[in-house]
Amino acid sequence: MNKSAKRRLVVVGGIVVIAMLVIVAVAGAGGAASSLSIADVRSGDYQGKKVQVSGSVVADSLESDGSVAHFEIQPEEGTGDASGSSDILVVHYDGALPATFGTGVVAICTGTVEEDNSLTATELVTKCPSKYESAEGSLTVAGLLDQADAMVGESTKVCGYVRGDVNAADADVRFEIESQGATLAVRWDGGMDEAVVDGTAVVVTGALDADGVFVASEQPAIDEAVSE
Repeated sequence: MNKSAKRRLVVVGGIVVIAMLVIVAVAGAGGAASSLSIADVRSGDYQGKKVQVSGSVVADSLESDGSVAHFEIQPEEGTGDASGSSDILVVHYDGALPATFGTGVVAICTGTVEEDNSLTATELVTKCPSKYESAEGSLTVAGLLDQADAMVGESTKVCGYVRGDVNAADADVRFEIESQGATLAVRWDGGMDEAVVDGTAVVVTGALDADGVFVASEQPAIDEAVSE
């Protein structure tokens, strides 16, 4: 084998080695995330590593900074993982929050642990139980608004069809409902069943505020007995 052929062989061999190293590095970077508890993530042993952690969204913890949502999660009730306020994990998520996201909802977050033991999530899904309720005993939107002055601050149920989009939990108005030709804005910062979309018949428990917005006190429920 002449010198020219040997040099070509060395060059080709070097390229193959480099390509293999790149493939291994990419495969390692894209590997499956370790499933951990909140306490594990906060221990400081996983900084810079890809992990998956789940927990209930802490009330009033959601804040937005441009497209980035910042919120806190804590161990789910009944899991036996909770050991106090130290088991609260701060999560940063640059993406659209699902409509099911809200206070008390279980958020399953996948991302990288930062130096301060917070989590920068690249994936976020929620686990929210379905809820159904009868509209019996509830008011229509028109019926509620006809006696709006007397109903401000009074706990009641109102039924109607969702009109338009269901917004994120940090929106001032989560969605609007309509019945008997009248429309009502609903405010709710908790979880939503993903089946609640435009046209869904719902029953909402809460109270009308002085601004004419209905503030829900429970997860809006689907009325199975009604279809559009």
